Amino acid sequence: MSKVKRLIDSYGRFIALPWRDDAAAAQRVVFCVYPETEELRLRANLGEFELVTRQNDHEWLAFDLTDTFALWMAEQKYAKGYFRSPAKLATVIHRYLDWLEARFTAELSAQGVGDNHVVTLYGVGSLFGLLKVKEVVDRLAPHVSGRLAVLFPGSFENNNYRLLDGYDGWNYLATPITADGAR
Repeated sequence: MSKVKRLIDSYGRFIALPWRDDAAAAQRVVFCVYPETEELRLRANLGEFELVTRQNDHEWLAFDLTDTFALWMAEQKYAKGYFRSPAKLATVIHRYLDWLEARFTAELSAQGVGDNHVVTLYGVGSLFGLLKVKEVVDRLAPHVSGRLAVLFPGSFENNNYRLLDGYDGWNYLATPITADGAR
């Protein structure tokens, strides 16, 4: 059985557990961690995450981060200048996070997301070098009253998450789920 299939099985076992109503936003976050080399296989099987979620009587919404930076950049008045001098982008990148949060909350509202929803973020690797996943999760998680599942290409070792196995990692309170189960 592939790592992605085992991850889906682990996710299914975890999502089937009863949900606490009094959990803080950070405690409602689940990181489904998989090797970055499995990204295409995971995307091809995204529907299985939805199927498992719905089989456990929860609603599902997927939010793709892949193209969000390009969409945000296309709206920027000085986009060409940022491409000529990428260092200048560092002064306005916080606006991308604001834009991302606004787009996310608008999608939640439009879809009528409630306490029984699993909102899944995927395309997280596209944030590499732009925003820290922790910052994004910290901003988005409070808007999800159900569960926020982050499909995370990287690794989890010793309570430390590393996006795309990059050097910089961080600790986070989310529940990690791997192909070997929830930890």
